[in-house]
Amino acid sequence: MKVPLQEIPLYLREATIAVEDDQFYSHHGFNLTSIARALYVNFKEGRIVEGGSTITQQLAKKLYFSDDRTFTRKLKEAVRTMQLEINYSKDQILDQYLNIIYYGEGAYGVEAAAQTYFGKSVQDLDLAESAMLAGLPNSPSSLSPFQNEKGAKERQRIVLDAMVKQGYITKQQADDAYHEPLKYATKHSLNANAPHFTNLAATEAKNALGLQDNELALGGYKIHTTLDPNMQKLAEDAVAKYMPRGDLEVALVAIDPKTGALKAMVGGRHFKDPGFNHVLAKRQPGSSFKPILYLTALNNGYTPATRIKSEPTTIKYGADGEKTYEVKNFADQYVHDFIDMRTAISRSDNVYAVTTNMDVGPDKVVEEARKLGIESPLQPYPSLALGAFPVSPLEMARAYSALANGGQKVQIHAVSSIENAYNKNVYQFQSTPEQVADPKLTFILSDLMKGVFEPGGTAYRVAKMIDRPVAGKTGTTDTDAWMIGYTPDLVTVVWIGYDKDRLLSQEESHLAAPIWAEFMKQALARQEKTDFQKPEGVIQVAIDPTTGQLATPNCPSQHLEYFVAGTEPTEECSEHPASLPGKLRKKLGEGSSTLHKVWDYLTGGKENP
Repeated sequence: MKVPLQEIPLYLREATIAVEDDQFYSHHGFNLTSIARALYVNFKEGRIVEGGSTITQQLAKKLYFSDDRTFTRKLKEAVRTMQLEINYSKDQILDQYLNIIYYGEGAYGVEAAAQTYFGKSVQDLDLAESAMLAGLPNSPSSLSPFQNEKGAKERQRIVLDAMVKQGYITKQQADDAYHEPLKYATKHSLNANAPHFTNLAATEAKNALGLQDNELALGGYKIHTTLDPNMQKLAEDAVAKYMPRGDLEVALVAIDPKTGALKAMVGGRHFKDPGFNHVLAKRQPGSSFKPILYLTALNNGYTPATRIKSEPTTIKYGADGEKTYEVKNFADQYVHDFIDMRTAISRSDNVYAVTTNMDVGPDKVVEEARKLGIESPLQPYPSLALGAFPVSPLEMARAYSALANGGQKVQIHAVSSIENAYNKNVYQFQSTPEQVADPKLTFILSDLMKGVFEPGGTAYRVAKMIDRPVAGKTGTTDTDAWMIGYTPDLVTVVWIGYDKDRLLSQEESHLAAPIWAEFMKQALARQEKTDFQKPEGVIQVAIDPTTGQLATPNCPSQHLEYFVAGTEPTEECSEHPASLPGKLRKKLGEGSSTLHKVWDYLTGGKENP
């Protein structure tokens, strides 16, 4: 939020000038003494390592250039600096500078900084607080009092001493301010800033209005976002609860699948200028990609009762079958028997997935992924089924949102509307959902994905944390761990990994699921428990999982399964028939329950030809 210069405390203005540019009101854009010192140091080092930038130069860089340190950029910066000095007064330059400079923790401008660090408006800051803020732009990431309070206090001392040297305050005032206990904002206040979300929303707003960075920052625009502050806090709390100390990184993004509104976002454990957002970073999704494959399969003749043998398998592919691909399950765990799609999803069986991929055609899987909103490069290879090609958590959230929303893809967005400085609405988000998948198939797939949270499923360990119908899928590679799950009202993606593709330990690979479950549990705590609505044209029948056929009263195990009407099994379970063989039944006579029981005991219900 832009604040007029007259509302910014004099202490903060003087502190900034004292530590950043003590000759600000006397020079014409350049401080020759500082430049000479910087030239000497840079010449000695053989490269640019120190700047002699004035406040005007810093403003020019922020408004028009990137942060690279090339001599060409320095020359362009000098031209822009002179233009600023010619066209604006010193107070106007200082006003712009204080309203756009980065203070760390996602706070751009003095008002955001005051709210972030002290939970108050900038006009309410005292000398001690003003000196603390004035010292941060020098190194906003490393000097944040939330991350490095000792370093921040040392920098505050430097600022106060500079103010004494310039005659702004007395030595006694400086000492008193330094020893004043600072009351920092609560963790909740810090979380509410949602720095990664804020950056994303600013970019979205800039693109929506066709503005440059400086035009958005200085234009007095009021951006209304989709962020749910309560969900944002719950997201950061869930991350803080389970993430260990160290360099392990995390991403969490939560979306309303009906509208595409971004409700919460954690782009990483720390926020550094300009802020690397892991929600936008591309990583291998592993088995969390499989639901896209299985939607393709259901759309190409597969049903939940389709059975494939779970055993070590060699896939031949290529024009003449000259290429081979060895398919193995995690830890070489196989059923060594035929399994259906529900079992394949819940156990994350790789053999079933790759076999299905090559049967329906990898090109069709890529096409399905594109329809669902995956834009990253994908190749029609056997490994596509196992999530070998990197995608971003935001892309996966978009794809899963269509599964949760009856096959309708919505545009993910962070900005709902924008007002200009005169409170006139200049942008209103509008989007029409696109039907990209058959709602009957997305309903069936969502029901199959509930099995991930049932005994034997890869997310069963967190099932007790969720007391409502949920569908989901885990995904694990050597360097990435994912948990993606949804209800009809909320889709949440969690990713865990290292920035430099460092291998995950077994313990680290299991962190995504509890973070996801903790957030979903708390975020939905006050919402009505809803299940996925069965569309017309879907029927439910009982099948025997060992045969994939219609279950009989004699089947030792059976479960209810949904099918598109007309694709359900029609044959009775061949291993556990409901009655005696026809010839024997005729010979013994009808209605002999005792004989039926004896027959079942001796044969297991199998009928001889």
